[in-house]
Amino acid sequence: MPTPREAGGAGPGAARFVVLPDCDDALTAARSLIRQDTRTIPHPSGRPWIAGHWHDDDVTAVRTGRAALAVIGCCPVRPEELRRRAEALRDLTALDALARALPGSFHLVAALDGAVRVQGTASGLRLVFRATVGGVETAASDALPLAHALDSTPDEEELAVRLLWPVPHPLHTTSLWRGVTAVPAEDALYISRDGRSARHSRWWTPPEPVRSMAGGAPLVRQALTEAVAARTHRGGTVSCDLSGGLDSTSVCFLAADSPAHVIASTWPGRDPADADLAWARRAARHLPDVEHVVWDADASPLVYTDLLDIDDPMDEPTIGVMDRARALHHLPDLARRGSSTHLTGIGGDHVAWCSEGYYHRLLRTRPWFALRQLRGFRTLYQWPLAPTVHTLADSRPYGRWLASTPARLRDPLPPGVEGALGWGTPPRLFPWVTPEAADAVRRALRRAAATAEPLHRDRGLHQDLEQIRICARIIRQWDLMAARAGLPMASPFFDDRVIEACLAVDPRARVTPWEYKPLLGAAMRGIVPDACLARTDKAHASMDASNGLREHRGDLVKLWEDSSLARLGLVDADALTALAQRPAAPGLSDAILYSTIGCEVWLRTLGAAH
Repeated sequence: MPTPREAGGAGPGAARFVVLPDCDDALTAARSLIRQDTRTIPHPSGRPWIAGHWHDDDVTAVRTGRAALAVIGCCPVRPEELRRRAEALRDLTALDALARALPGSFHLVAALDGAVRVQGTASGLRLVFRATVGGVETAASDALPLAHALDSTPDEEELAVRLLWPVPHPLHTTSLWRGVTAVPAEDALYISRDGRSARHSRWWTPPEPVRSMAGGAPLVRQALTEAVAARTHRGGTVSCDLSGGLDSTSVCFLAADSPAHVIASTWPGRDPADADLAWARRAARHLPDVEHVVWDADASPLVYTDLLDIDDPMDEPTIGVMDRARALHHLPDLARRGSSTHLTGIGGDHVAWCSEGYYHRLLRTRPWFALRQLRGFRTLYQWPLAPTVHTLADSRPYGRWLASTPARLRDPLPPGVEGALGWGTPPRLFPWVTPEAADAVRRALRRAAATAEPLHRDRGLHQDLEQIRICARIIRQWDLMAARAGLPMASPFFDDRVIEACLAVDPRARVTPWEYKPLLGAAMRGIVPDACLARTDKAHASMDASNGLREHRGDLVKLWEDSSLARLGLVDADALTALAQRPAAPGLSDAILYSTIGCEVWLRTLGAAH
């Protein structure tokens, strides 16, 4: 196929694109979406098919007489294999099997006789959005190009919903832009050849959690090995977080066994009780060929650093802005040391461990086993007895649970056991959110509750999927920020194949009060030394958060001096200013400011872009 035009300044890991059907009317949409520096890949007819900005390393695309296939992101599929699939393609729905087989993290885009199919990842790390542009259904990897083509503005009610802490399913999955629709992560988008119609169809369902530890651990090992290999098989130099925790340590050992040279990056916490550095050094002693870099803890940014300077193009708010400076701080130096990709252990907490919510079902199906485990969890997490019993007795379906939340939005924060054993943590709004915004949120919750279905009938698996997708949306923004900063990030635990392998293991083996991440330990035994698998805790960087709140309170005051949220009537800026001047105020240690700050920073970046 013709070579796409030169990239418009996009480095590896920063692919952003739109997808058009093969029709004359799509040329009108293309004029709104394609700029002089935009790369294009054509349909077999020659009309624009995929347009955007990407690096050659991020795209594998092939074309035959009737069909075209493109994998955009990280996937080691060979062009000849993709071409064979394209030549055999007779029905776009047949690609479900391919999407469920390939390793890595990527968008899969296909065209057949002018109709197109677009999908992201089940994790939600790679999303798909749709809009009608110039009368034609158009897809995109993020909402911004579609919003700009429509000259759209954020929907104020959607923005008010994002002030919730936390935002429950399905409200955290919607698009904030008028005229732009988010495609569910488990669905593929199909656009007709004439561009006049579009539909969604499910391509992914979670596995049933029935595998034994003995049967599941080897499959987790294989999936995680392939996920790391997808980033290291070309050799060169990569860097890896080596925090001392089980997640990053596992990724680092797998990378060290690859053709790539590995730089292990350890960033100690400021808390003297933090054991991360000792565990990281223990792991490094078993990795003689790995270059180990230990950063100065006092030189690393705190939480809340540089909030006023963020200018990354984001299509939605994210609480990730709180830790943006920390996440990106060491990347330029690692790039100067030769790293082409930075691997993290993010996601291990979400897939190698799992929600205690499974015990709501297990209490009914395996009561004696569940009671013993629940006693252990109560001791471990200090759950009060009465809320524990009340939550376990609550058998309401998801829609009824969600319908009950509007009446409790102004209540105190719920006990942790409600979130652990129920459908999720009941959402809250805080005193600085205006009554008008609260009314809008209640309307949205009631509207969603009327049709909402859980991500799975088992509230444990529902919670697992919800937490994976909430975290993946944060990492999605960090990945683009990291690529913009010059060094792409990758989180192999969030690859779909790794998620599937972990979720398929029986929760009775996967989450227990008596052992820390037993699934990951079993999967990595023989790769990671037993001495490094012996850790039974993790650091929480609470001192970095509390110090950041105290040291950056001046920035928070400035954030509310000319608040975009306040101009929209969604928050009381005076109340937020007063709170910023009292960083030791009760409740702030629970991150209750995060969602509000994320929305405010997002609106500031939109204003700066115009």
